[in-house]
Amino acid sequence: MMSRMPIYLSIAVVLLFQQATAQLGESRTLFAARNPDTAMVFEPPQSKLAARPQVSAMVDAWGIDLLISGGGFGLGGFYRHQYSDDLYGTVSLAVSDAKDDKEVEQIDWWGQTFVPGKVNRFLLVPIHVGIQYRLFSDDIMDNFRPYVNAGLGPTIVFSSPYEKEFFSSLGSGQAHYTAGAYIGIGAFFGSEKKSLSGINLRYYFIPFSSGLPSLVDETGRLNRKTEFGGFFITLNFGSLF
Repeated sequence: MMSRMPIYLSIAVVLLFQQATAQLGESRTLFAARNPDTAMVFEPPQSKLAARPQVSAMVDAWGIDLLISGGGFGLGGFYRHQYSDDLYGTVSLAVSDAKDDKEVEQIDWWGQTFVPGKVNRFLLVPIHVGIQYRLFSDDIMDNFRPYVNAGLGPTIVFSSPYEKEFFSSLGSGQAHYTAGAYIGIGAFFGSEKKSLSGINLRYYFIPFSSGLPSLVDETGRLNRKTEFGGFFITLNFGSLF
């Protein structure tokens, strides 16, 4: 009887081991059913982030323009609306001097400057609607934002008699109307968070086919000015909203 005990004990150990192995297998199957492998079911979060489009906030801006040209100085204002990361629409208005290319300033005995033979003073008031397109937005840092721009619209040419003092001559002046356009290239500098500052180099086309009396030359012939455009340097200062 004692010699059979090890055999029965061995059989019992084997049976218990088999039962424990079966229960362990069932437990693993149940755990797998309740807790599927997340690496196979869910996509990596990075891929979802990469698929999302990067959209920047659309902002508008307004400000002032300081104009410098061969004809003198000018002052204006602008409004800019953003359509996309690179494309903007603009509206601008400015007032600046215009001179005849043949004008030669002289100084009299009292230190006053004058232009011999000058007939009229001219003030330009261009009102232009334009577009502005940013260049190299993916290649250049945001603190330097180059762009090209162009505009088109009506222009007022205000002429007043030169023989009168400037302010008193305005009452005797006359407004003339024509169409004008410009093309340019420029850049904004610094961080575009609350303010804008930049420079724009523009060439204005402002023809006036019939011409306006501007200057009497040395031979006594009256010159009529037919082109009021030219090269302008424009300094921009504005704010975003």
